[in-house]
Amino acid sequence: MDYYKYGETEVNYLKSKCKKLSKAIDRIGMIERSIIPESFPALISSIISQQISTKAAATVKERLKNLIGEISAENILNASQEDIQSCGMSHRKVSYIIGVAEAAQSGFIDFDNLDKLSNDEIIEKLTSLNGIGIWTAEMLLIFSLTRPDIISYGDLAIRNGIMNLYGLKNLSKKEFEVYRNRFSPYNTVASLYFWALAKEI
Repeated sequence: MDYYKYGETEVNYLKSKCKKLSKAIDRIGMIERSIIPESFPALISSIISQQISTKAAATVKERLKNLIGEISAENILNASQEDIQSCGMSHRKVSYIIGVAEAAQSGFIDFDNLDKLSNDEIIEKLTSLNGIGIWTAEMLLIFSLTRPDIISYGDLAIRNGIMNLYGLKNLSKKEFEVYRNRFSPYNTVASLYFWALAKEI
């Protein structure tokens, strides 16, 4: 299994920016978060994970793999919508997945060369598809393309982690941007720790 790679450079930078985060990093230690290097199956995985628990998403992904084998555009388009839906997805979510597969097969999105685009270009391209919002695109940037400076305001757990660390009851977009600027250019590693802190609430 592949994991998001980071080391002393990122950790020491984040610790230098905030004493509270520094203490949390020392307490939590290094974090292993798995990644999916191939961007097409990673995006399908992100769509499946939308608005359901990690455990439920894992079950649905396993069923889909058992149904079609390798998660590829061709295999998705060769399966019936009903069979895909029977893996535990809503009709709407199935339509999103099929839409991504069609975009890949037509060449509208060149998943093999997605890594050559900037973060903003990738987000703009992906969010032009039905069912792909900014959060889903940002998760792809982290968990497939391993971009180093991503933190998502649309991720409730990240916001909860920040609020937990700093003792906040609310977190506005404006306040969030202060933290984004503080921890740049290593916001992705900061995100890993905020996710961990959210679990401690």
